Amino acid sequence: MIGLMLRAVLFDFNGVLVDDEPIHFELFQKVFAEEGVELSEEEYYSDFVGFDDRGAFSEMLRRAGEEPKPARLARLIARKSAYYQERIRRDGYPFFPGAVDLVRGAGERGWTLGVVSGALREEVEGALRQEGLWEGVKLVVAADDVERGKPHPESYRQAIQGINSQPPLPSRLVHPHEVVAVEDTPAGLESAAGAGLVSVGVANTYPADELTAAGAGAVVGSTAELDDAGRLETLYDGIAGTSS
Repeated sequence: MIGLMLRAVLFDFNGVLVDDEPIHFELFQKVFAEEGVELSEEEYYSDFVGFDDRGAFSEMLRRAGEEPKPARLARLIARKSAYYQERIRRDGYPFFPGAVDLVRGAGERGWTLGVVSGALREEVEGALRQEGLWEGVKLVVAADDVERGKPHPESYRQAIQGINSQPPLPSRLVHPHEVVAVEDTPAGLESAAGAGLVSVGVANTYPADELTAAGAGAVVGSTAELDDAGRLETLYDGIAGTSS
């Protein structure tokens, strides 16, 4: 592991780039209230942050004593998505301070960039286009693209495969340990680790000690602390240099 060079950065979306977890909680709560099911803020943040909509709705239905059938899930996901798009059309995507500069700075350093998220593809693409970041991101792996969302490693494995197979092709294959994942939840960190990636945790959603316990190689207090992409490279070098 010693002497590896950072070649790609994979960003989580909700909670790392876009500060919309409170919106997602509000809309999950709204949809379930319409179904006669209560969802507390404590329950959402302790048990459901980090899951994609399919996974979150499936678990919520199970807890309510209902089998999460595909047609039922599709209706719930579509309803929440409609509410979300209505909110975004009105207010725009709320990026964290420093997030746009971080993505731009990472691209200027020549790193391959991707977003690996439990959000829907239209949400990720819409946010990146809003800030003029879309053209600089090589790939997006969204909830629509995987069968098993985080904490399963499928999404990160698919991202590594895409880095190496989608044009423009790298001069040599990118090894998972030449990639850093930037995550804000234990579920996201578990997903990245399962695909062989090192991770930087951002304590926007969970406390730093919980991210460290979940396997983050380094933790910063906020996205703004990474707005200089050089900080991200320094953290990666520290993680890779002490790994075996």
